[in-house]
Amino acid sequence: MKHAVILCAGAGTKIWPYAQIRCKAMLPISNKPIVAHTVDALTALGFEKIILVTGRFPEELAAYFKNFANVSLVADANPQGTAYSLLRAEEAVGGADFLALYGDTLVAAADLERLASAFEENRQATALVQPIRGRSTDCVGCRVENGQVAEITGHARGGVTHQFGGFAFRGDIFSKLPYALRRFTHTEVGMMSPAEGYLENLLAEEIAEGQPLAALEAQEPFFDIDKPWHILEANYMSNRLLCGALTQNELAEGASIDPSAAINGFVRLGKNSRIGKNVIIEGNILVGENTNILNGAMIQGNVVIGSRCTIRNACYVEINSSIGDDCVVSHAAELEGIIMRRVYLYHYMEFYGIIGENTDLGAATVCGSLRFDDGGTVHRVKGRRELPEHFGNATFLGDYVRTGVNAILMPGVKVGVRSVVGPGVLLNKDVPDDTLVYTEQELKEKPWGSEMYGW
Repeated sequence: MKHAVILCAGAGTKIWPYAQIRCKAMLPISNKPIVAHTVDALTALGFEKIILVTGRFPEELAAYFKNFANVSLVADANPQGTAYSLLRAEEAVGGADFLALYGDTLVAAADLERLASAFEENRQATALVQPIRGRSTDCVGCRVENGQVAEITGHARGGVTHQFGGFAFRGDIFSKLPYALRRFTHTEVGMMSPAEGYLENLLAEEIAEGQPLAALEAQEPFFDIDKPWHILEANYMSNRLLCGALTQNELAEGASIDPSAAINGFVRLGKNSRIGKNVIIEGNILVGENTNILNGAMIQGNVVIGSRCTIRNACYVEINSSIGDDCVVSHAAELEGIIMRRVYLYHYMEFYGIIGENTDLGAATVCGSLRFDDGGTVHRVKGRRELPEHFGNATFLGDYVRTGVNAILMPGVKVGVRSVVGPGVLLNKDVPDDTLVYTEQELKEKPWGSEMYGW
C-alpha cells in the first residue's frame, strides 16, 4: 500500500476559537501541524502518494507542503461530509488500495504501519480503533466484537466501546461513496444529526448488509482533536514522546550552553541557539534555531521551543509546554500549555492554557487554574454543555488577541480572534470574535490633606 488520503475539509466549528483563521488540520502540536505529523509518518513508511482533501484555507496547506513531492491537494469547495470529501480524491487515488485518515487526528506512526500491514495481510476493509475514554456521547463510536466492527452509532448515549482513528480500504470503496446518505441514520431514538454525508454512516450501512469491517486496536493512544482542550491533551503526549527520545545533548552548529546553566536532563539545540547564564532546566527539552534562553530562566521537562525565541529573566515554563516560533517569554512570566507563533509574555504574568498567534498579554495578566470548589469548569461548545475530562480549567485565547494590564481570566474562559480584554477586567465568560471588553469605574473625590492628621 503506497497511497493515503487525509481529510482536511472540516470547518472546525467545535474547536473555536482556533479554526477561525486556519485549517483545523494545521493546528500545531509540539510546534508542528497535526496533518504534518501524519504526512511525515507516512513518508517515512514509504507512502508515495498522499492526497490532502482541503476545504477552508487551502492555501495554508499548499504553502506548507509545496516542497513535498509525494503530497498533492484536492479541493472540496463545498464540504458536505466526510464521505463526499473522500469521493473528491477518487481520481487522484486511481483505484489503488489506500489509507483514509482524518486531518485532525494524531495517530502514532507505528499504528499507521500496523493498519497498512493488517489490510495487506487480510485484504479486508479495516478500521483503526481505540477504546473510548469518557466521550461516548460526543463522537461517532462503534462496538467491537472478535476483531470486527459489529455496529457503528453516532453520538450514542452508551453501549459503544471504541472510536475511529482511520481506515484502510480497497479502491472499490469509491463506487459506494455517491450513495452515502446526507444524514446519520445509525443513531439512537431521539438523537438528532446534521445534514452531512458521514463516511462512518456509509460503513454502518455496509455492516448492516453483511459486509465485514475488521477492527485493529491501536497500540498507542491516538487523539481526535475536536475541542480546544483536546489540543492540550495531544500536545502533552506528543511532547513526552519527542523529548523522551533524547538520550544525550545534541547541539547543532553554533549552539552553546553556558557552564553556569544547571541542566538535569538532555537538550537538543538548533543552529545558533544558546542556553545562557544561570538557566535551570529540569528534564529534556527541544529547541529550534536562533533561540536564546537567558538570565535565570527556569524550564521544566518535555518542553518544545521554536526558532527565534527569547526566553529570559527568571521566567518559568511548566512541564509539557510548547512555545512557537518568534515568541518572547520574559520577566517573571509563568507559562503552562501552548503559545503559538509571535506571542509576547513580557512582564510578571501567569498563564495556563492555549494562546493563538500574534497575541500580546499586558503586564500582570493572570488566569485562574483552580476553582474554589476544586471542581471542573463546564464549557459551552456550539451551545452544548461540556465538562472536559482533562484541561477544562485552562484558558483559551484565540489569534490576534490583546489583554490590558491586570486583566484576570477565570478558569475555562475563551476569547475569540481579534478581541481585546481591557485593563483590570475580571473575565468570567467567553468573548466573541472581534470584540472589545472593558470595565468602567466610578471615581469619587473628597477633600483630604494635612488637617486629616491633626495639623
